[in-house]
Amino acid sequence: MAEAKVRVVIVGGSGYTGLELLRLLIPHPRVEVVGVTSRQYQGKKVQQVFPSLGPSELIFINPAIEELVDEGEAVFTAVPHREAMEIVAGLQGKKELRIIDLSADFRLRQAETYQDWYGPHQAPELLAEAVYGLPEIYFSRIQQARLIGNPGCYPTSVILGLAPLLKAGAVQADGMVIDSKSGVSGAGRSLALGSLYCEVAEGFKAYKVGGEHRHIPEIEQELSLLAGRPLRVTFTPHLVPMSRGILSTMVLSPEKELTWKGVRDLFEDFYREAPFIRLVGEDDLPNTLRVRGSNYCEIGWRLDRRTGRLIVLSAIDNLVKGAAGQAIQNLNILLGWDQTLGLTQLPLYP
Repeated sequence: MAEAKVRVVIVGGSGYTGLELLRLLIPHPRVEVVGVTSRQYQGKKVQQVFPSLGPSELIFINPAIEELVDEGEAVFTAVPHREAMEIVAGLQGKKELRIIDLSADFRLRQAETYQDWYGPHQAPELLAEAVYGLPEIYFSRIQQARLIGNPGCYPTSVILGLAPLLKAGAVQADGMVIDSKSGVSGAGRSLALGSLYCEVAEGFKAYKVGGEHRHIPEIEQELSLLAGRPLRVTFTPHLVPMSRGILSTMVLSPEKELTWKGVRDLFEDFYREAPFIRLVGEDDLPNTLRVRGSNYCEIGWRLDRRTGRLIVLSAIDNLVKGAAGQAIQNLNILLGWDQTLGLTQLPLYP
C-alpha cells in the first residue's frame, strides 16, 4: 500500500520562489500540494500562469487563513516580509501544523534587530520559537521545530562558506570582507525598473553599498554565534546579468598558518553529514553554472601567500538552496524523512 502523502499549502505561489516550490513539490514522492494562493492570479489555473510546470489541476486561490489551516498539514509562506508574520500569527490555532516561512520575518532572533532593519515586528512572541532553517548547522533543532525561518539567499552562501572556519577559530572574526554577486531573479518577479532587461543586460553593478543590505544582520547573527562573540562584516552585494545564481567571495585573515589540505580537513569534518555540500578540488573554483537548478552549494578556497589571507568562495542557486530547495530540505527534516527527498535533481549544465 502506498504511503499517505502530506498535504501542503503554498501561500504566495506566483513569484519566483513560489514557482520553484511548485516545480520541486509537484513531483515530490511524499507530498501533495493541495492549495496555492495568489491575489493577482486568483481563479486561474497554475498551468496558465506557469506553463513550464506542465499539466496540473491546481488553481490559484485566495482563501481565509482558517481555510488554509483546514487544508494543509504543512504551509510554506512565500510572501513579502511583514505580510508573512500576520499570516503565521493567524495559523497558531493548529499546533500540529508545520510552518516554513521564506520571508525575513522569523530569521532574526531579536525583535529590536528586526525593527532596526524592517520595522516593528507584529508577532515578537514567535521569534523565540522559530528555528533558523540552515540544516547544515541546525539539523537537530529543525527536527523538533514547528516554525522555521528559512534563511536568505545571500546569508546561505556566506554562512556555509564560513561556518567551519569560524567554529574552529581558524580565522579572525574581525575584518571579514564579503563580496556577493546575484542573478536578477533575486530581485523578485514583480515589475521594477531596476530589473528590466535593458537595465541589467550588459551591465554589472553593486547596490546597497556601505552596510545597507537587509541581509547583514542575519549574516552577523549567525556568524557571531559560530564565532562565540559579536562580530561585524563588510558586505557588498552585486547584480549580475544572469537569471539565477549567487557567488560569494570571503576575504579572511587566518589565526595561524593554514594549508590548502588543512582547510579541506576542516570543511570535510564539519560537513561530513551534509549531502548538499560539494567541496571543489585544489585546481578548481566554484561556479554558479554547476549548481544551477539544484540544491547544492559548491565551496572552494585559495591561500594568498603574498598577503597571508584566505579567500573562500561559495556558489548556490539563489532560488533553490537559497530559497525553495532549502525550504523543502527543512520540510523533509521536520517530517523525519531523508533530507534529500525530492531534491536530488542534478544541476542544469550548461
